[in-house]
Amino acid sequence: MKKVLISLLALITLTGCSLSTKNLTNETPTEVVEKYFSNYQTLSTDVLSQLDTAIEKEQFTTTQASDYREVMKRHYKDLTYQIKDEVIDGDKATVVTEIEVYDYSKVLKDADTYQTEHKDEFNDAEGNYDISLFNTYRISKLKDVSDKVKYTLNLTLTKTDDKWVLDNISDTDESKIHGTYIS
Repeated sequence: MKKVLISLLALITLTGCSLSTKNLTNETPTEVVEKYFSNYQTLSTDVLSQLDTAIEKEQFTTTQASDYREVMKRHYKDLTYQIKDEVIDGDKATVVTEIEVYDYSKVLKDADTYQTEHKDEFNDAEGNYDISLFNTYRISKLKDVSDKVKYTLNLTLTKTDDKWVLDNISDTDESKIHGTYIS
């Protein structure tokens, strides 16, 4: 179950990465990274569209999809970042960025443990496991998260056709951005 949620978050980040790679002006590497995070904070239409597409692929009820969408919108709006450094070496650049996000990793881990220890709570009337019941439980726990965590990311960019383009973000950095990183 945790893998499903992490996959969903990774898909959102991967598709969000494409938002920042459209560098139509002479932006600096720092400006490209700022645009990347700003797209999330401002809930750009591209980000919300990609979120909706990712949610459609999950086994969510209409209510769960709506609730999860609100959890992620809050996460994106409340994500903060601070550029710490920019190093340019020819056509390569690294922008060191500190982010602060909701810490979903503990809640997801605790939900998985709870599911293992209380399997019957997630069974339907016939006694069969019902993923919908677990999804409702887990989303309700995500709604309650208030603890935040800070991470430092070393985001790399490549200059292509005289424009800085954000390189693919690593799986580790993706999980940090989405608050699901387990150290």
